[in-house]
Amino acid sequence: MAMDTERRGLFWDVQAGRVPPPPAAVTLGWELVGVDPEQGTVEVAFQAGDQFVNPAGVIQGGFLAAMLDDTLGPALVATLPEDQFAPTLDLHVQFLRPARPGRLLGRGRIVQRGKEVCFLAGELIGPDGRTVAVATATARIQTIR
Repeated sequence: MAMDTERRGLFWDVQAGRVPPPPAAVTLGWELVGVDPEQGTVEVAFQAGDQFVNPAGVIQGGFLAAMLDDTLGPALVATLPEDQFAPTLDLHVQFLRPARPGRLLGRGRIVQRGKEVCFLAGELIGPDGRTVAVATATARIQTIR
């Protein structure tokens, strides 16, 4: 999908290079693959390096949770006007199988959107194409002051 450089808001300002990306996203190797604000969906990729592994040699679960949070949130934030943001209130992650270092693909979507409270869901796909973790989240739309 072509990038919409006319849109404003934190998500779009980062994508257009008007503001730097969040340091956490940089650490996770966050990369936008595709976004559809009308459908409330996003696809992102992460580069899970060896610095993310636990003693068993697989990606530590906290990094997978952070990747899922950085997948689900943008599905909603990409739909907001420039004076709004939506911090995560609640994040539930289910780890399905070990994740190995490499490129992980995150798919996030808005499940239900209210005036303030929104429900999100998504999954994280490992380098082998298998789902390694799924998540649901609750976010609250807030006006940035």
